[in-house]
Amino acid sequence: MSVNCDLATIWAFLIAFAVFAYVVLDGFDLGIGIIFPAFGVGEERDAAMNAIAPVWDGNETWLVLGGGGLMAAFPLAFAILMPAFYPLIIAMLLGLVFRGVAFEFRWRDPRHRAFWDFGFTAGSVVAALAQGIILGALLQGVKVTGRGYGGGWLDWLTPFSLLTGGSVLAAYALLGSTWLIAKTEGNAQKRACRLARRYGIITLLAIAAVSAATPFLAHDYYTRWLTMPGILLTAPVPVLVALLGLIFWRALGRGAESAPFLLTLALFALCFVGLGISMYPYIVPDAVTIWAAAAPESSQLFMLIGAGIMLPLILGYTGWAYWVFRGKVGTEGYH
Repeated sequence: MSVNCDLATIWAFLIAFAVFAYVVLDGFDLGIGIIFPAFGVGEERDAAMNAIAPVWDGNETWLVLGGGGLMAAFPLAFAILMPAFYPLIIAMLLGLVFRGVAFEFRWRDPRHRAFWDFGFTAGSVVAALAQGIILGALLQGVKVTGRGYGGGWLDWLTPFSLLTGGSVLAAYALLGSTWLIAKTEGNAQKRACRLARRYGIITLLAIAAVSAATPFLAHDYYTRWLTMPGILLTAPVPVLVALLGLIFWRALGRGAESAPFLLTLALFALCFVGLGISMYPYIVPDAVTIWAAAAPESSQLFMLIGAGIMLPLILGYTGWAYWVFRGKVGTEGYH
């Protein structure tokens, strides 16, 4: 598997970076929504909400960047994948919208706070589950006829895609619980630690299950992962995942606060590397490569200039926001 440093490859890595940034940044606040019912009504839930209040909406910038970049840099892939996943994308967007509304209104409408808390959790679960199913459906393949989607309305619905959907749900819950370990104190932190142990085990088992199933899908994943010489490149990935899992468990055992979240980020990064090994250079697995799907080079170059200006700005204000709101949170209402 070789990597050519051309515009299509550069844009593929930029979009991959935007997707990864979205997954890890919006992933922890989706995760907090998923585990939200486990926290006690009152101070515990208020602390959990305040842990993401300053950053949650900014995190979704990366979703816009990833989706918009795909449409602009790889229009053929966008034209194929959108019809394939319309129900899931609509569900994800509705979940994100309802979650955002619930987040704001739970403070402004105390009489119906129980309803808005339910909406926050339901929107988070729907959005996370939809993202996981999209991942599984993409890995298992999309039927392409000519230059368009050739499958049916529910081709994405398979046991494998449901497995990846549940796996992403558990992984986001782990990410959210470890974020709360770092950001909260007292009972909320103790509850987050218990949840991190539970979802840490579930996430590692889910990674093992998805990893075991992926090589036996219809594409050449088996060759990439389990035959020579590719296995020399891929073998360190599961070994590192197991090692990170052990270090994560020890970090929880000694009461570390920041380390569990950072180790979970590293686990996500390894999974993302594994996804890249499985897919590259295809943007639609086994059907459309990044070069076949790419926009004209003049368009890609023009957009790259804009990305070169905007990406540092986005990274800058994101980093500044996290720096300003570093440290532990309280339970006072978000305004």
